[in-house]
Amino acid sequence: MTPTQTPAKTQNYIGPLLIVGALFFIFGFVTWVNSVLIAFFKQAFNLSTFQSNLVAFAFFISYTVMAIPSSRVLKITGFKNGMSLGLLVMALGTLVFVPAANALSYPLFLAGLFLIGIGLTILQTASNPYVTILGPRESAAQRISVMGVANKLAGILSQFIFGGLLLTGANAAAGSASLEKVVTPYLILTGVLAVLALLIRFSNLPEVSEEQDDDASAAVSTQHSSVWQFPSLVLGVLALFCYVGAEVIAGDTIINYGRAIGFSNEEAKYFTAYTLYGMLAGYILGIFLIPKVVSQQTALRFGAILGIVLTIAALLTSGFTSILCVALLGFANAPIWPAVWPLALNRLGRFTKIGSALLIMGITGGALLPLLHGYLTDAVSPKFAYALLLPLFAYILYYAMAGHKKTSW
Repeated sequence: MTPTQTPAKTQNYIGPLLIVGALFFIFGFVTWVNSVLIAFFKQAFNLSTFQSNLVAFAFFISYTVMAIPSSRVLKITGFKNGMSLGLLVMALGTLVFVPAANALSYPLFLAGLFLIGIGLTILQTASNPYVTILGPRESAAQRISVMGVANKLAGILSQFIFGGLLLTGANAAAGSASLEKVVTPYLILTGVLAVLALLIRFSNLPEVSEEQDDDASAAVSTQHSSVWQFPSLVLGVLALFCYVGAEVIAGDTIINYGRAIGFSNEEAKYFTAYTLYGMLAGYILGIFLIPKVVSQQTALRFGAILGIVLTIAALLTSGFTSILCVALLGFANAPIWPAVWPLALNRLGRFTKIGSALLIMGITGGALLPLLHGYLTDAVSPKFAYALLLPLFAYILYYAMAGHKKTSW
């Protein structure tokens, strides 16, 4: 495949991309329900903010544990079978929620979330470069934006389904009766994931190779003996670390933040949905604007600058205005993930799979940075904790301006 694909040939990608879009929908649902679980477990187990944010830690730390092994798995299985395997592991993790609820065990819930994250790591390590490779490199951010729309629509749906089930009225009380509410929806999730794994396994998804790149990429990759010799990739991993931390903080902590400043469960339970609406709007704009109107680099700069402005606004305002500023961070975050991937994977050639695995490791930011945010919330104040976002967006701005251009150390 070359960047100068003909329209007819590009048309062949539509079927595979629709299938992968369904996968993005599923792991968007599973990922964004964490915001509800954080608030739900905080009440059900009477946890501190730091302890409840262990939900995000258990889920996202799996990316550190599994990212490199997942690239080796994909070398054995290929992209398609790797996606199927990832779905099966996720199904095993959702199934763990049943004994966890029966045993009233928060650590067992965390173990289930860790397993879901392991499966999702395999799935994302396969699906993100798959979307990047299936088509011209310069429009990769556009294709990833389409995947993002599916992901965020699923996240919004998860807020209404699980928010209504777990954070409404008596359902928000602590104790075993409350924990039983997770059993049925997670059994349904288990069945859906298992069926999807079989459908992907026997689908006609084409197997693509990271070697299917342009001649310039192949020439560059043969001049390198290690993936660490690509500064744009290594700096991109750190950019994703900062981005995912910022995304998870903006989406998963906003319910607890709303409750901390005086909003009721009934009001706060849908605050994460506001963040996802912002992300959805950003992704839709990306589909139409990238790369025809703005470049991937310009979109990345815009997201970082807007993130800094909104964070300062959230710190300087109060009440629902502050909540709205945090929620609008979803719009600021939207162009970052789609832009970093193609910029960081550019010209990696034979190093694409290991490069993808390293980028997936950057998702660890979603594990560590919300914990730091939770500590600041408990130790200082719920509002001041959001100041943590300022250096994160500042680094992303550096990557957008200069980091992605570095070709040597």
